[in-house]
Amino acid sequence: MTLPVALITGLTGQDGSYLVELLLQKGYRVFGLVRRASTFNTGRVDHLLDTFDTNRLEFLRGDLTDGSSLARLLRLIKPGEIYHLAAQTHVMVSFEIPEYTADTIVLGTIRLLEGVREVGIQPKIYNACSSEVFGNTPPPQNEHSPMAPRSPYAAAKACAYHCCRIYREGHRMWIANGILFNHESPRRGETFVTRKVTRAVARIKLGLQNKVMLGNLEAHRDWGYAPEFVEAMWRILQQEEPDDYVIATGDSHSVLEFVEEAFGYAGLAWRQHVEIDARLIRPLDVDYLLGDSRKARSKLRWQPKTSFKELVHIMVDADLKRERILLEGTAAHHGAGLAHL
Repeated sequence: MTLPVALITGLTGQDGSYLVELLLQKGYRVFGLVRRASTFNTGRVDHLLDTFDTNRLEFLRGDLTDGSSLARLLRLIKPGEIYHLAAQTHVMVSFEIPEYTADTIVLGTIRLLEGVREVGIQPKIYNACSSEVFGNTPPPQNEHSPMAPRSPYAAAKACAYHCCRIYREGHRMWIANGILFNHESPRRGETFVTRKVTRAVARIKLGLQNKVMLGNLEAHRDWGYAPEFVEAMWRILQQEEPDDYVIATGDSHSVLEFVEEAFGYAGLAWRQHVEIDARLIRPLDVDYLLGDSRKARSKLRWQPKTSFKELVHIMVDADLKRERILLEGTAAHHGAGLAHL
């Protein structure tokens, strides 16, 4: 029996790592596009090589800034499904490197779509959009809410979203946009505020640091659990017709509430450890994101299962475990060094 073949761009990110796990469990053969760099950053997915048949998971060197390499890889593997997740995804960083952000998100998406057309294949394509495109559009935001981006990242995501719709309607390509609201996990990058907070909580609890610097505590976000959100991506590509979907929990909390829950769960007083750094406040911020995902719940039969508190606790527990292991490893290393003296 021929296995379904999927290509994931951005395989090594948070979402890519959970998505590849899901697809392997469902019997796919998965190819992951890994950006060319001096290091091979596959830490989030290396454990899968010991769990699944290695013939079903393969890393491909490629780059969204190189259209010819994308076309070559597409011609080689001919995927039936493409999950386009790769991008410069940090909002604050997009103010510092707007040109690169636009290149990877907008032109990278166009290069991928043109590669599909050039090769002449007809895969189902999922494009990862972001709730940041809504800016300060009044909540709750759904598929019909106006887009009003307030960062280079959000502007690029909005442009890529519309490009996908143009290719879908103009070239009759099967392309769906997933407008995902914030989704977190222990695999979230350490520069993102949620992970920055939970890692700091763990390190403060263990006496490894005392302070954490944060920016705007009043911004509200609709936070969900990443493994559940990647399931929605898969469900989107199982539909007969392509469409666009908001994926969200419908429950919004401020950064301050996240801080209070994380520190409180660890038995710490957050006011003693949190300081505000004006340099971490965006030039323009989004005040209140709250997703209306009724369409996804109805058509995809998808719904979130992990509550806000459960999500925070999962992340704090994971960072406590991670930091304890690192601490024990450091102590063992020092002990071994002393034994040789």
